[in-house]
Amino acid sequence: MNRGCIVVEGQTEEAFVNQILAPHLGQYGVFVTACRVETGRKGNYIYRGGMSSYEKVRRDLQRWLRMPSVSWVSTMFDLYALPHDFPGYEEAKRRGNPIERVQMLEASFAADIGETHFYPYLQLFEFEALLFSDVTKILNYYVDEPQSCIMQLQAMRAAALSPEHINDGPETAPSKRIINFLPSYAKDKAIAGPFIAEAIGLDKLRCECSHFDKWVTSLERLGDRII
Repeated sequence: MNRGCIVVEGQTEEAFVNQILAPHLGQYGVFVTACRVETGRKGNYIYRGGMSSYEKVRRDLQRWLRMPSVSWVSTMFDLYALPHDFPGYEEAKRRGNPIERVQMLEASFAADIGETHFYPYLQLFEFEALLFSDVTKILNYYVDEPQSCIMQLQAMRAAALSPEHINDGPETAPSKRIINFLPSYAKDKAIAGPFIAEAIGLDKLRCECSHFDKWVTSLERLGDRII
């Protein structure tokens, strides 16, 4: 069976993969589950989520890649706040074009892991960029919020070349922009984020976010079915 694992950074991405991406890929004969990255162990307890250093990520990926039950491994990590010890970090940060930057980092990532069944993906600049594909759907979750919030988020989206170009500043990253108008998103994101993404729909996310679309396409091609 074509079964893969997408190692993710947090609960939001885990829910997104399991609830939205996995059912879609299943239609192509690609079966996938998400698992938060292992960042430490203490006794019998495993700490998962976040990415404080690349070396911890590397160790966890190597465990997954050695599992005989796993055909392939991918990732869904944010480009925003990427650890400075990440392969190719210093060279990539000199690239002004974010698409070129993320492609360079993914290539360095793949080269460092060195496995043909590893398909790295970094999200530009973080998960919440996907929600800017159609910010009106935020009101599907926050039904009592004023339309004025959405209008301001729409203006931010219109000012960017694409949702994936909304930047990585500490106050202007996609999630920070949403939280500025909807402070409760900071605690709701693991549920609200995937819910809003599902309301937007995978087709719209792919249409608006070309780098994300290429990743999904590459995973579809791992399957044995043509849709």
